[in-house]
Amino acid sequence: MAGELVDFRFTEEDTFAFPSLVTTVTPQLEAAVVHTPEWSEKDLQAKEVIVVLDGVQDPGNVGTILRLCLGFKASLVLVEAADVTSPKVIRSSAGAIFLVPWMKVAREDAEAFISKLNRPVYRLEKREGSKLLGQADMEKPLVLIAGSEGSGIQLSVDAPSVHIGHAALLDSLNVANALAIALHHLA
Repeated sequence: MAGELVDFRFTEEDTFAFPSLVTTVTPQLEAAVVHTPEWSEKDLQAKEVIVVLDGVQDPGNVGTILRLCLGFKASLVLVEAADVTSPKVIRSSAGAIFLVPWMKVAREDAEAFISKLNRPVYRLEKREGSKLLGQADMEKPLVLIAGSEGSGIQLSVDAPSVHIGHAALLDSLNVANALAIALHHLA
């Protein structure tokens, strides 16, 4: 269920207080106070693709991934990821935080949670034995796990790995870019 938007507009007399309410140097001239949405497992399951972010700490990436989930009709599970309610995640999500079902899951509960989803699971990572994304038989509904660029996927979920082919000179793709390609492929 999306958060309730409360309209609060400033008058010219109020503009002196506005800078104290926003976190950017050159903000847009509108701000809102909203309730953080609460989503259920049923909301997550309503989407054919559930993306699991394992340790993705960059708020810009998390916000971008929320936008990708909105664009490609996916939901999102966050395991030790950047705080979804941080101002930078909210800004970079461009409002997707209020439209995409998302849920934080503690690392110690993540593997049981993923198992309970009762879907095929794939790990988006380039490692020995992984299949090229276009050559893997991936049928929806499914779970797609992506890790941070520095640490990769830390969850020990036993699942096939898929990767995106790219030039050997490039060590790895940015996690948001990789998910954009993977979600587009799955669409």
